[in-house]
Amino acid sequence: MVELIVGNKGKGKTKHLLDKVNKAVKTASGNIVYLDKNTDNMFELNNKIRLINVSQYLVDNPGEFVGFVSGILSQDNDLEQIYIDCLLILAGSDEPDPIFDALRKIDKLSEKFDVDFTVVISYEEKAFPEDLKEKIILAL
Repeated sequence: MVELIVGNKGKGKTKHLLDKVNKAVKTASGNIVYLDKNTDNMFELNNKIRLINVSQYLVDNPGEFVGFVSGILSQDNDLEQIYIDCLLILAGSDEPDPIFDALRKIDKLSEKFDVDFTVVISYEEKAFPEDLKEKIILAL
């Protein structure tokens, strides 16, 4: 399952994501990964959550980002949830079509490997195509 938290920059999406991941760790039976553009939120995350600073891994475009996520999935059979903050920055694009295609691929990976994703993306709800609008859990 893929869930989206959407809205313009500066609306508090990251705070909602941090609250969600810290609540999830209390009931999770598997591993949780948090992907971010830096380590600024390290001290706001429960220490059972693995924070990965994606900017260290030379990811330059949405296709490479999906490959990066695939690599994470391939290395952890106990992975239960992945939280992605700042998708536009992590995927190296603010063009909607490649980002939406990447979200669709992440959704397929989610189904195939039974890993839930929660993704923060700085677009307004109205910018999303219908098939992705149904995945929006919070629009700010």
